[in-house]
Amino acid sequence: MPRFAANLSMLYNEHDFLDRFAAAGVDGFKGVEFLFPYAYSSAELVQRLSDNGLEQVLFNAPPGDWDKGERGIVCLPGREAEFRDGFLRALEYAQALSCPRIHVMAGLMPAEVERDVLAATYIENLQWAAAEAQTAGRQILLEPINQRDMPGFFLSRQSDAHALVEAIGSPHVQVQMDLYHCQVTEGDLAMKIRQYLPTGKVGHFQIAGVPERHEPDVGELNYPYLFAVIDEVAAQCGWQGWIGCEYRPRRGVAVGATSAGLDWLKPMLQAG
Repeated sequence: MPRFAANLSMLYNEHDFLDRFAAAGVDGFKGVEFLFPYAYSSAELVQRLSDNGLEQVLFNAPPGDWDKGERGIVCLPGREAEFRDGFLRALEYAQALSCPRIHVMAGLMPAEVERDVLAATYIENLQWAAAEAQTAGRQILLEPINQRDMPGFFLSRQSDAHALVEAIGSPHVQVQMDLYHCQVTEGDLAMKIRQYLPTGKVGHFQIAGVPERHEPDVGELNYPYLFAVIDEVAAQCGWQGWIGCEYRPRRGVAVGATSAGLDWLKPMLQAG
C-alpha cells in the first residue's frame, strides 16, 4: 500500500498554514510536504511535525522571486550564485526537519537564451548541488511540469528528466513523478510507471485529478488502478517512497473542505 503525504500548500487552506499540520494529523496522514518553509523558523516547523506525529517528506528549494512569477532559477545563466546560496539554505532546513528530499524547480526559459545554454547551466548547477546533497545525506528531485499550467517551464517530459539525471551523474538526483503533470503532457501513465520506477531514479510521486487538479477520484484517471500498479512494481523493485497529495479541494476553502474530500483516501490511511 502506498504511503500518502498531505501537501500543505494546497490542502487544508481553510486553516492558517501552521494549523494545517494538526488538521492533516487528525485525518490520518503520517507525512506532509509543502512548497517552501522559509517564512517560518525551522524550530517552529519541527515542533508542528513532532506535535502531530508527522514526517516531512519533501519541500522545494528557493525558486527565485516567486511573487514576481519566477519558478526556479537553476537553468538560468547568471543566477548561479543565487541558486547555490538558496540550495544551501534548503539543506539547512532539510537537516533540521529531517527531510530527505528537496525539489529543485528548473525555471522558465527566457526567449533570448538557447535551450542548450540553459541545459548546460542546469546540469552544472545540479552537479554542484548533488555533491552538497551527498555530503548532507539528502536527495534532489527534478519535476517535469506541464506547459498548460506553467508555460515555458524548462522541463516537461519524463524522458527529458531521466536523461538529465543521467547527464548529472549522481545517485543523489532523482525524478519527482507527478502523475497529474505527466497525464496532461504525455499520458500512458501505467506504462511509464512500469518503465521508470524499476530504474531507481523515481524518488517521489504526486497526484491530482485531471483535468481540474481536484481530488484524484474526480476526472479522467483511474487512480485505484495506478496505485495497484505502483504497489506491484514497488514490490518487485523495492521502492518505498511517498505519494504526495498535491491537489486543490473542489470544495474550495470552506471549513472542512479538505477532509470532506478524502473519502477516496480514508480506507488507505486507516489501513496504514
